[in-house]
Amino acid sequence: MELDGRELRNALGRFATGVCLITTVTEEGEPLALTANSFSSVSLDPPLVLWSLQSNSDVFAVYSGAKNFAINVLAGNQQELSSRYARKGDHLLDPEHFTPGEHGGAPIINDALVSFECSLDTVHPGGDHVIIVARVDAMHVRPEGEPLLFYSGAYRALA
Repeated sequence: MELDGRELRNALGRFATGVCLITTVTEEGEPLALTANSFSSVSLDPPLVLWSLQSNSDVFAVYSGAKNFAINVLAGNQQELSSRYARKGDHLLDPEHFTPGEHGGAPIINDALVSFECSLDTVHPGGDHVIIVARVDAMHVRPEGEPLLFYSGAYRALA
């Protein structure tokens, strides 16, 4: 049985996810943000997480080689940030959206539900993506707030 790509994408979209901004700094010092919903925990000991990066992303070279980055889980009121940094060619992070991280300097998104400062552990090929496994070096947790969710091709909120 051969799967239709559009049907598979729609079926996978039936799994609700949170929305993250993955942030890093280029070699030239420019802060970047990329929207992703392919984030997952891997291990508590050692503290590892993963996310997936599309191989044809316009910022693939920067992110696939980044030694440090932050995974910022967005709050329900941050949909505009998610939409903006999901657009090709619009990844330069506005200074008012972040503060520099303490471990590796990756940008920490202001008012995110949680931000994980990470260092690269391994990169694995995964079809039309690479799977990036990272060690969590520090985290910043906001004590309150609802998540920004993505389900069936649209942003959602908890009922």
